[in-house]
Amino acid sequence: MRAAVLTAYDAPPVYGEFPEPVARGEHEIVVDVLAAGLHHLTRAKANGTHYSAGGVFPLVPGVDAVVRDASGLLRYAALEDSVLGTFAERTVIDTRRSVVLPDAVDPVRIAAAMNPGMSSWVALRRRVTFREGQRVLILGATGSAGRMAIQIAKRFGAAQVFAVGRDAGRLAELPGLGADQALTFGEIAAAADVDVVLDFVWGAPAADAMLPMLTARADRSAPLNWVQIGSMAGESAPIPSTALRAARLNIVGSGIGSVSPRDFIAELPELAEAVTEGGIDVRARAVPLAGIAQAWSEKTGERLVFVP
Repeated sequence: MRAAVLTAYDAPPVYGEFPEPVARGEHEIVVDVLAAGLHHLTRAKANGTHYSAGGVFPLVPGVDAVVRDASGLLRYAALEDSVLGTFAERTVIDTRRSVVLPDAVDPVRIAAAMNPGMSSWVALRRRVTFREGQRVLILGATGSAGRMAIQIAKRFGAAQVFAVGRDAGRLAELPGLGADQALTFGEIAAAADVDVVLDFVWGAPAADAMLPMLTARADRSAPLNWVQIGSMAGESAPIPSTALRAARLNIVGSGIGSVSPRDFIAELPELAEAVTEGGIDVRARAVPLAGIAQAWSEKTGERLVFVP
C-alpha cells in the first residue's frame, strides 16, 4: 500500500510503499484511513523530540485518524505506539481506542480537531478539579490547540478566559471565540487572579511569566493550578524557587502517561460530539498524502490533514 514512510529523525517522511497492515490482537481490525491530522505531537514523535518517540525505522507517522471499518462504520481512532501510524491508505486500530461517528460528519474537520482539542479537554477534566465559574488563562492561545482551549473552557463553564500570545493579529481574533481578554506576555499580570493556567508554551516565556503573575495575585494563598500541556518555547523552564514559595502554585502535567489511555478514551465521545455539532471552531486544510514531503515543514495557522 501507499504511505508516508519515515526512515530517520532528521528527514521528512517520503511517500512510497509500505507493507500491508495485519490485525493480530483480539480487538484489532484493519481500516481504511480517510483523514489524518498533522499534529504537534506527530511532528515531535517523528523528529525524536517527544518523550514517547520509539526510534524504530522505517515507520509510518500519524497518531490518530478518521477511518472506515470493513462494516462501513466511520470511526475516530487514536493509535498506540506502532511502526504503522495513520499516514497511510490503511492501518490497524484497536476498537477499544476508537469512537463511532455519524456518517454525516466531515472527516477532515474531525481529524483536525480531536488531538489538539483533547489536550485542554483532558487537562480540565482529568488533571485538575475544575469547577464552573472558575477563571482560566491560556498561554499560547493563538495556535490551534490554544484557540480550541478557549472554547472548551467556556463550554465547561469558565467565568472568564484570558488568552495570551505573541501574534497581535491572531490575538485580535480570540474575543470572537469567547476570550474575555486577549493579552501579550507583557500584560499577563492583568490576569493574575485566575484559578487555572493551561500552558502550551513552557520554556523561558512560561518561567518569566510566573513570578509577575504570582506576585500580582490579590490572595497568594488561593490555589493556582498551572497545567503544562505543550512545550512550543522549550522543553525546560527555569522556574525560580520564589515562585513555589511565595504563592500556592501547583504545577502538573497533562499528556501521555500522566493521563491513562482509559481516561483519554472515556473523553472521546463527548469531544467528538462537540466538534460534530459545530461547538468548536476548527481551521483545517486537506492535503493529499502524496504531498507530505512538501507540506511537512509548512508553517500555517491551519491544521493540515492528510487524505490518502
